[in-house]
Amino acid sequence: MTPTQDVVEVILEDHRTMEELLRLMRSTDADRPGALHDFAHLMIAHGEAERASVHPVLTSFGNADTVERVEAAHQEAVKVLFALLQVREVSSVEWEWRLRQLAGVTGRHTDEEERTLVNRVRESLSRPCREELGAGYARTKADLLAARCGSLANVHRLVCAAVPV
Repeated sequence: MTPTQDVVEVILEDHRTMEELLRLMRSTDADRPGALHDFAHLMIAHGEAERASVHPVLTSFGNADTVERVEAAHQEAVKVLFALLQVREVSSVEWEWRLRQLAGVTGRHTDEEERTLVNRVRESLSRPCREELGAGYARTKADLLAARCGSLANVHRLVCAAVPV
């Protein structure tokens, strides 16, 4: 059995992993398509796991505005990710442009999330509660990763589901 992790630690670890994958996507020496696919799966699993485990708790503590901003920023990042996933040539100008967009929106989102959501979780919840949330977050994330949640088809579904009718 793996040790229980504080949900804050797991969220921050995901952010660092996504930053490393963005660095790999910038490198012409790296497996850029592989890094993109790993990034896509992690970003989608991360966002959905937060939505399932952390956001409801924060909303119950009166942080609905923070949760709404974080979810809107995540959805913006999903749209940019979808556009990059559709680029066929990793050495193209379009790839570079879309990658810059993704890095920018992801950076803004993680900054906002770390300054608001993560700090609110630290302030509002005890360590045992954060560890319980961490366990739920980890289960949800693992299930989503196993289901290959960052596939082009699933990311497209998420983008379409967010479009107001």
